[in-house]
Amino acid sequence: MPGTNLTRDEARQRAKLLTVHSYEIDLDLSGAQDGGTFRSRTTVRFDSAEAGAETFIDLVAPEALEIVLNGTALAPQTAFADSRITLPGLRERGNELTVVADCAYTNTGEGLHRFVDPVDQQAYLYTQFEVPDARRVFANFEQPDLKATFQFTVKAPEGWTVVSNSPATEPKDGVWSFEPTPRMSSYITALIAGPYHAVHSVYEKDGQRVPLGIYCRPSLAEYLDADAIFDVTRVAFDYFQEKFDYPYPFAKYDQLFVPEFNAGAMENAGAVTIRDQYVFRSKVTDAAYEARATTITHELAHMWFGDLVTMEWWNDLWLNESFATFAEASCLAEATGSRWPHSWTTFANSMKTWAYRQDQLPSTHPIMADINDLDDVLVNFDGITYAKGASVLKQLVAYVGQDEFFRGVQAYFKRHAFGNTRLSDLLTALEETSGRDLKSWSKLWLETAGINVMRPEIETDAEGAITSFAVRQEAPALPAGAKGEATLRPHRIAIGCYELRDGGDGGQRLVRTERVELDVDGELTAVPQLQGKPRPAVVLLNDDDLTYTKIRLDDESLKTVVAHLGDFESGLARALCWAAAWDMTRDAQLPTRAYLDLVLSGIGKESDIGVVQSLHRQVKLALDLYANPSWREAGLTRWTEATLAHLRAAEAGSDHQLAWARTFSATARTPEQLDLLEGLLEGTQTIEGLAVDTELRWSFVQRLAAVGRYDDAEISAEYERDKTAAGERHAATARAARPTAEAKAEAWEQVVESDKLPNAVQEAVIGGFIQTDQHELLAPYTEKYFAAVKDIWDSRSHEMAQQVAHGLYPGVQVEQATLDATDAWLEAVQPSAALRRVVLESRAGVERSLRAQAADV
Repeated sequence: MPGTNLTRDEARQRAKLLTVHSYEIDLDLSGAQDGGTFRSRTTVRFDSAEAGAETFIDLVAPEALEIVLNGTALAPQTAFADSRITLPGLRERGNELTVVADCAYTNTGEGLHRFVDPVDQQAYLYTQFEVPDARRVFANFEQPDLKATFQFTVKAPEGWTVVSNSPATEPKDGVWSFEPTPRMSSYITALIAGPYHAVHSVYEKDGQRVPLGIYCRPSLAEYLDADAIFDVTRVAFDYFQEKFDYPYPFAKYDQLFVPEFNAGAMENAGAVTIRDQYVFRSKVTDAAYEARATTITHELAHMWFGDLVTMEWWNDLWLNESFATFAEASCLAEATGSRWPHSWTTFANSMKTWAYRQDQLPSTHPIMADINDLDDVLVNFDGITYAKGASVLKQLVAYVGQDEFFRGVQAYFKRHAFGNTRLSDLLTALEETSGRDLKSWSKLWLETAGINVMRPEIETDAEGAITSFAVRQEAPALPAGAKGEATLRPHRIAIGCYELRDGGDGGQRLVRTERVELDVDGELTAVPQLQGKPRPAVVLLNDDDLTYTKIRLDDESLKTVVAHLGDFESGLARALCWAAAWDMTRDAQLPTRAYLDLVLSGIGKESDIGVVQSLHRQVKLALDLYANPSWREAGLTRWTEATLAHLRAAEAGSDHQLAWARTFSATARTPEQLDLLEGLLEGTQTIEGLAVDTELRWSFVQRLAAVGRYDDAEISAEYERDKTAAGERHAATARAARPTAEAKAEAWEQVVESDKLPNAVQEAVIGGFIQTDQHELLAPYTEKYFAAVKDIWDSRSHEMAQQVAHGLYPGVQVEQATLDATDAWLEAVQPSAALRRVVLESRAGVERSLRAQAADV
């Protein structure tokens, strides 16, 4: 039985058989305020390559009421089974199918999600269809290469706003009629409905006029900085239309900030949905604004790469996501008017770190993954698909040239507009514009897994002149259980030579004095350009971060970097060195205590707030999981004292001050430190310039709850101050964080033994339940996890099940017994491939922590 799955072979057979023309979808959402189900009526017109053939259409619904194929009624009791409707005896031309069903609202962020705002008690709806969930709202052929036009008609409560992919006529009696869309895949259709607040504008250039809209719930309207969002959007419109040489392909562009969204955003054509945490209720650092800008530009890039031109099947999902991830960074780095020209530093600091982590898990896979069915793709929205793919595209741009790359992309869009493609279609266009043969490049970069490591080999004479310089490339063995073999690859890299110079302020700066760009291929590549030159203080491989590789520093460079990491003039060079140090810590090549020393010696000089916040997260993770248990408390004490000192020393009202306040609150441990948190909450203590606003208050409350200072009374009192959806989530986290057996049992019951929590609240409870300093309290839940996780995976939707399977894995129990329990469960249960992957990835985290702890001496 297929259940809700669909195999690649089934999709191929159906695509060969069918040509789909149009959908007309009528939805009655007039009862949305009360929830339950809604009436869905779909009429689809299509042709068949073979008269008399049989196929199926997809539908996930509590009940199918009426099925009529070419004028003949089919009995729902027999035709509708296992999320499919069987369609026998097709005509060669002019098939018409009508399906009437009662479909269900969800609270999981899949299909048609329904949320009630505690502020106004109004219901708000939005759809999320990627990968296979349009079938939860209307019957359709749910695969990306069966494109069609979609025309929605929606009956909604009076006073509501309804938004879809296309413009609507003026509603009459609560009925909204939308224009047909261009041909598109079902997963990028969308519907958003409710009493949303809206702000409108327009993008105009050279006679082109695109209506723009921004939407959020009224309870967030006072925080909506629409002008700033429109500014980023216009900058990205200018950049992408120039680089792609293809006009924006849809009739309008709406951005809708919606509640309880599982991902960052979704590229629905002309109606992008974005998590409403990006409407900032409290002060945030510029890194948060940059993160929002990357999301906005990412989704706009998808309008061309993903929506206009769409992958044929999900094995090329990476093309969609990698291209949009590359495009977001390129846009913010280069576009006129961008506030974040340092975005490639952010990319190196965040995206590449994610990619390197993912590529060292037993689930690592080629960028072009082998996707056999929907279950495979649902767990493949990972650091390979997004971050490694984008890193490799950046390498490809360096390899073929930026102008040649974008000319190839332009040809690709023109050639395949509103169609479906494979990787070979893009490579063909790039070969034509660059003159490069990309077949071997593609095989080595896109069809193999794993990371290369590069290190310099330098010999000097007695005067310090370089007599020999070479780059050694290594291909470490893939993680145990991973498929494939380690592979050496061709790289286009830059080598930076840095010297210490007088900084003019009594300090020193590390300044690049020479840069060499070259191709590295094979195990050893000579660099004759540096022979005879004085040996620099630092040699930095992969300077400017052109390729995807781990780097190692030679001994002399490492000594200088340890002493002067914060003195690099280049933010990107600093980020590369910070990343190399973090990578060495994760690989048990640098003890956690040495990593802490390095961070404490250099973080005070780090000006990039995004890098500072990444270092905060990494130090906390290292101390919690990679530190030798006998030293951990001493390390945490030293770190917490440092965070408080930096908090007090930071410029009043600055981003750095806010970041240090959050970091201090996450580890405050002594009575005096916890007294300070309470005093800041109560107003009896202050730190000049630090606004203890709503979100910062919750950070303090959650820490005080986790250490047992606050209980339900204090948490409830804080919720009374913030009776919002965000306040509800924060309170749920705080309650689950309390260090009592009763609090843990209550949280476990809410998440595991019941399935009533909406997605965002479930995620919040899980986040509070897992506390790294509650090791003993959480120990009994290892056995409970393995007893429950398979049933949860089998009985809940993918998003909800993955939250539990990943979030409640006993990763804080860093001991051999956790590995043994995992192995025994895997052997006994033989879980599905998707669940097996989630659990194995979590197991790998414990294994890595054990190695790092052993090295921390």
